[in-house]
Amino acid sequence: MAVLENKIDFALVFTARNANPNGDPLDGNRPRTTYKGLGEVSDVCLKRKIRNRLLDAGQNIFVQSDDRRREGDMFRSLKDRADNEPALVECTKQIKAGKKTREDYARQACETWYDVRAFGQVFAFKKGKKEEDESDAVSIGIRGPVSIQPAFSIEPVNITSSQITKSVNLETGKDPDKKGSDTMGMKHRVDFGVYVTYGAINVQLAGKTGFSEEDAEALKEALRTLFCNDETSARPAGSMEVMKLIWWKHNCASGQYSSAKVHRTLQISCDDLGSVSISTKNLEGLIPEVLDGE
Repeated sequence: MAVLENKIDFALVFTARNANPNGDPLDGNRPRTTYKGLGEVSDVCLKRKIRNRLLDAGQNIFVQSDDRRREGDMFRSLKDRADNEPALVECTKQIKAGKKTREDYARQACETWYDVRAFGQVFAFKKGKKEEDESDAVSIGIRGPVSIQPAFSIEPVNITSSQITKSVNLETGKDPDKKGSDTMGMKHRVDFGVYVTYGAINVQLAGKTGFSEEDAEALKEALRTLFCNDETSARPAGSMEVMKLIWWKHNCASGQYSSAKVHRTLQISCDDLGSVSISTKNLEGLIPEVLDGE
């Protein structure tokens, strides 16, 4: 695979219409908002969706969710997944024998899983019992080259909350004909919001993890199709849409401009009818690739 030689900045603009983009479990699963009323989607949520898209594309992913695992993957914890990877098991034996180092373990993990070489990972596993030899523990930190910010709406969002009632009791009480408290609930949605998130790919860290040009192209496609196969009752089909993916590829490893300066060139506006305008102010020698969402 071709080594990544050019710094990359990117921005993703997407909309939410009558959907809950990212519920806050500490606030009754209401859509996340800032103190100023701007809608928010956490970076962790965005990375989860990226991982899911990469899984769909056939990439090997380390951090998988229980409801979205690779076919044939039966492991329910990160430790089990790592402990059952033959190359890593052998590497661990070689480390104990003094023939390999933890850097070799990290390198092997990056070769095995896309998200480890992209986002990084902390391997901090013990064998379980305190009395066991601490040399059995694995504690390795890997810094990934891909960073992504939380997404925020460009304007404050309006949240609509609805009372919902289940058609059947989850549990039968003394009077089975009477609706129990467990049949009542709340459902929340953002009426309409335009969100934007920014990210970058660091060439120096990419060289350490083995993140390649092909990996960057896979990330680009995952971002462009971020909401494919992501439908739930909180996010019905068509309620989340990628508007534009803006991809800046610099002509050098350190970048022609800082990421902050590049990201500021993106201009987004929305009128009262929900029409979104997206434009960029080009920097000298750095012309972005602008892609439509799927």
